[in-house]
Amino acid sequence: MDKLSYIAKRLLLAFFTLLMISFVVFFVIQLPPGDFVDSMVTDMIAQGETVTEADIENLRTMYGTNRPFMVQYVDWLKGIVTGDWGTSFYYNQSVLVKIGETLGTTLLISLVTLVVTYLIAIPIAIYSAKHQYQIGDYIFTFIGFVGLAVPHFLLAILLMYLSYKWTGKPLMGLFPEGGITDWASFVEFLKRLIIPTIVISLSGACGLIRSIRAQMLDEQEKPYVLCTRAKGVSEQTITFKYEMRAILNPIVSGLGGMISGIFNGSTITAIVLMLPTQGPVLLKALQSQDVYLSGGILLISATLVVIGTLISDLLLAVLDPRIKLLEESK
Repeated sequence: MDKLSYIAKRLLLAFFTLLMISFVVFFVIQLPPGDFVDSMVTDMIAQGETVTEADIENLRTMYGTNRPFMVQYVDWLKGIVTGDWGTSFYYNQSVLVKIGETLGTTLLISLVTLVVTYLIAIPIAIYSAKHQYQIGDYIFTFIGFVGLAVPHFLLAILLMYLSYKWTGKPLMGLFPEGGITDWASFVEFLKRLIIPTIVISLSGACGLIRSIRAQMLDEQEKPYVLCTRAKGVSEQTITFKYEMRAILNPIVSGLGGMISGIFNGSTITAIVLMLPTQGPVLLKALQSQDVYLSGGILLISATLVVIGTLISDLLLAVLDPRIKLLEESK
């Protein structure tokens, strides 16, 4: 019952967090001067069309940009709750339909990247901690600093060039021409997935390696580890039965931020690699001040962060007995 109460409180907190984030997102999107109508009028004038003040006012009335901010926000929030996320100004279609076109691909790449990030980071961090100041530790440390320093788009261009030199054909886009219809096209899809996964996961994996390595080194010097080692317990048992339990906290607690970074951090990479993800759509929506489309995408991103944080909180409550689920008696 106490666990259910804890979960209910976390869900309630997540709900209010999302509510506040929705307001901030909608407010920040409209901070730049002008609106979608101003962008449209600028494009029309650049194309040689004549636009009068009456035309501009009619456009503002049609798109609803002349309404007060709170009225626009409340209407947008009602639409979010009822399933009507509005119509994209720029693409002139339902926001949900436009988001749905690329959401599946974005979530697929994000999920694969998240799994690869942890599969790479945890073993390397353990190896580096167990072989401190040895050649392997120096190599992984150097790669880690390079991974944190090199911009995603530059690494993407470099890998594209190397791929072209090795295979003789550019691996542009994610899906092969004609889609996935047979085993050969599926293999081609997996090949195209390699570069985006490496580029997007590298920075997060390098940061995670440094964090886990530092935690593992600190754990190795604690008395209970030294005592266990003195009793003749194997190093493998010490590592995976005792030390790994202690370093699970920073791994799990960073889940929310990791999901957000992967989901949002692939925008430039997606543009360079021509990936059908949310990144390029969000960029175009922000450039054209398409508030409903950009607000919808940012709200989905915020929801993923909140869900990731909620999952990490629940996992921490299960993994760490020091985290009390009961309220302290008053």
